[in-house]
Amino acid sequence: IEIYSLHVDCKVTSRFAHTVITSRIVNRANESREATFEVELPKTAFITNFSMSIDDKVYPGVIKEKAAAQKEYDTAVSRGQSAGLVKIRDRKLELFHVSVSIEAASKVTFELTYEELLKRQLGKFELLIKVRPKQLVKHFQIDVHIFEPQGIRFLETDSTFMTNELTEALTKVQNETKAHISFKPTVDQQKANPELDETLLNGDFVVRYDVKREATAGDIQIVNGYFVHYFAPSEMPAFPKNVIFVIDRSGSMSGRKIEQTRDALLKILQDLRPEDHFSFITFSNRVVEWKSSLLPATKENVANAAAFVQTLSARGGTDINGALLTAVGALDKAENLPERSISMVILLTDGQPTSGETNVEEIQENIQKAINGKYALFCLGFGFDVSYKFLEKMALSNGGIARRIYENADAALQLQGFYQEVATPILMKIEMKYPENAIEELTRNNFTLFFEGSEIVVSGKIRNELDLLPVEIKAQSHTSDLTLKEEANVKEKEQIFQDQRYIFGNFIERLWAYLTIQQLLEKAISAPKEDQKALEAQALELSLQYSFVTPLTSMVVTKPAEQQGELANKPTEAG
Repeated sequence: IEIYSLHVDCKVTSRFAHTVITSRIVNRANESREATFEVELPKTAFITNFSMSIDDKVYPGVIKEKAAAQKEYDTAVSRGQSAGLVKIRDRKLELFHVSVSIEAASKVTFELTYEELLKRQLGKFELLIKVRPKQLVKHFQIDVHIFEPQGIRFLETDSTFMTNELTEALTKVQNETKAHISFKPTVDQQKANPELDETLLNGDFVVRYDVKREATAGDIQIVNGYFVHYFAPSEMPAFPKNVIFVIDRSGSMSGRKIEQTRDALLKILQDLRPEDHFSFITFSNRVVEWKSSLLPATKENVANAAAFVQTLSARGGTDINGALLTAVGALDKAENLPERSISMVILLTDGQPTSGETNVEEIQENIQKAINGKYALFCLGFGFDVSYKFLEKMALSNGGIARRIYENADAALQLQGFYQEVATPILMKIEMKYPENAIEELTRNNFTLFFEGSEIVVSGKIRNELDLLPVEIKAQSHTSDLTLKEEANVKEKEQIFQDQRYIFGNFIERLWAYLTIQQLLEKAISAPKEDQKALEAQALELSLQYSFVTPLTSMVVTKPAEQQGELANKPTEAG
């Protein structure tokens, strides 16, 4: 079985990435063989299309409601064949894997398309392409086209497998608003050793970039009656933060995990600013406060905290409820905190609650009642024994986010990376306002916190023949209350994209649908049972309309007559 051509074609238009992967395979054996197509794609992406062409006959993938697709394939399940085509691979990626049996001398072309909105983190957008052909490929090519009307501020490529020879196969052409990156290694360049047929191409191919930002009230882009508004202010003073780290030291954290936690906390302590206040609460079946109140992050306090962190050891049960209530109580009774400051609780745990209150619904209710919108709760789940669903619901119900920390060598870096994302809050209570009579189907437009290096994205549909779209942003910074205003000329904005040949015309509409689905699914996690159904029904309708494989839909992959079709589902972190 020979992969004679593999092409990754990615077009990024104003952060919205549309990637098509085409693999052409020939069976050079004199009997039928399995041809396999494997793609590792970002978890944040939605698959939108898949097809197989065998000797000019096309077998398309069809996207249906999950339950309906499942029913169709229940017969396959009884034969034990429905493992599903997509699995979570690691922290960032999921794996799409399909194989089909083809006759001697036959050819098959696999084509997979997925889309995602690139998310700005720590000041850059990252496009990750996983390269793992497992054999030498005669025609191998990656093309990345980027068009950013705001202008490209910087652009870099990075790869885990580059050699001097391979660098020669990489070209980068860029002007003010566009870039084209091409990677086209010959078979000789792909070889790890001239004598052997082993490939060097195994790892990550990454493009990172950021855009220029002139306008204070963000940037608005409009195509075919849909708009997107990007807002990412910078160079603003950071709010002082009041952080309580709530650290699980139950028995299951012992060994590697508690070591990595110690390493990460020592680094995080160094990143605290003098105006920040902080404390630690550690818990097993007992809850222990490091100090009776939050302390300012002076050199001396940070040094004492570091000494304390070094002593962390793990044994006992897991009283998540008691630990979090203690943290909220400490923030409630804290005195002398800076007037305009932001309070947050960061929980790190690796297990289910086993001590104190163990009913997760009770815990969620207790915490939400105690926090009552005053503080943000971030939940980090270490490994796969945690109930991620529980942590995610708790974080989303309390203005924070959840993240799974994978038990790898880089776990300490994952923890630090997460902290860096939330380390610099520069705005709070952000409200993005648009004229009510002119805009409909607006995505989320109120945000509790904005962190330096990230980006707020709001999208919606422009109702009628509007000439000017006025926007107003209200927010609080550390020093003042802000009101920013901007007017977008609809015709001028639409013109920007009409001059670009390679853009798929309705990309802002698809971006809007992608964002709306993501937000509906997120909202459903922390919504009361009775609202959940309605939110999911809305998300399902959009998933089907725009053909996205989301957690509510499945793609039915059809195969030649005698071979059993399969289902591609979207795995979620909560399983």
